[in-house]
Amino acid sequence: MTGFARHATALDALAARGRLRRLAPRVGHDFASNDYLGLAGSDVLRAAAHAALDRGVDVGAGGSRLLRGNDAEHMALEAMAAQHFGTERALFMGGGFTANQAIFACLPMPEDLVLYDALIHASAHDGMRLGRTETLAFAHNDPADAQAQVMVWRGRGGKGRVWLAIESLYSMGGDFAPLADFAALAVAEDAVLVVDEAHATGLYGANGGGLTQGLDHGPNLLTLHTCGKALGVSGALICGAAVLIDTLITKARGFIYATAPSPLNAALVAAALQHVQANPKLRHDALALVGHANAQAAMQGFVGHQSQILPILLGTDQRVMQVAAALQARGYDVRGIRPPTVPRGTARLRISITQNTSAAVITALFAYLGQVAA
Repeated sequence: MTGFARHATALDALAARGRLRRLAPRVGHDFASNDYLGLAGSDVLRAAAHAALDRGVDVGAGGSRLLRGNDAEHMALEAMAAQHFGTERALFMGGGFTANQAIFACLPMPEDLVLYDALIHASAHDGMRLGRTETLAFAHNDPADAQAQVMVWRGRGGKGRVWLAIESLYSMGGDFAPLADFAALAVAEDAVLVVDEAHATGLYGANGGGLTQGLDHGPNLLTLHTCGKALGVSGALICGAAVLIDTLITKARGFIYATAPSPLNAALVAAALQHVQANPKLRHDALALVGHANAQAAMQGFVGHQSQILPILLGTDQRVMQVAAALQARGYDVRGIRPPTVPRGTARLRISITQNTSAAVITALFAYLGQVAA
């Protein structure tokens, strides 16, 4: 057999259903990125990069951190992050996907239970597949159903620890988790509460530390803070108990066998954390823009939004992509999201509000969206 006819046929079938994925350039006004504070292309990080290079920070790590790749910049960032996020230790990894995968593949023990929100990120699912622990889903953002699932598991003889996995702010729905309720459940069950703060880090919390800041969660909290969204750089910080961080260093294949993140990147994440903490107006202005966007969406009949992520459900995959194309042609970079990223039948536009735009542009976007999506 020559060629890849079956691959081509499979791609053609996806294209016919409106599900073929293609790389597209950045176009027009940013309503697609996760650069919520507008830091990715900022003078702040550009100056930090120049300063780091001038003081001799290396561009490349040269190896994994367990070999010679462990740079002083990595360790300085981890010490800063532990203090910033109010945790015992922190571990810097190359990206949120790898970090989330490592958490669920390595930390729960064989007799434990990973109890996860039905809409948890794909990276958590991949980690659970690699792990040796029983897993159960509970209804999205439903602490009562989570409690019921624990009772069912205990009733079947489950004796280990529960790892309760949620996101503080869901990336495709833009909705917040009822964190206090989940924290109470975790305390009651002596469970480890694992919170993915990817879309909250930098934008929410007293110093940009996320929605778990100040949460009455007891000692068993593990948080994931990605650095490529509001912080404007890349990488991820896992924050939690020292014994869990040491376990990841010892067991996480994505840490052990990967070249360490760039020391320059670590220095830039540290600069971003410092800048966010020192400039509360940055978060205030960003959230004011989010409030304006939610109001404009409601005026056009798109209701139910809570955060900087505004999903607009339009029905079929084809319809979503048609409207996205119309918006892009008008100069608004809005992308369509289809299954399997979201559940079947819930294809949507995902409108992301960042500091890369303005109130006037947001108003114009929703006015035009009200016309083309009618």
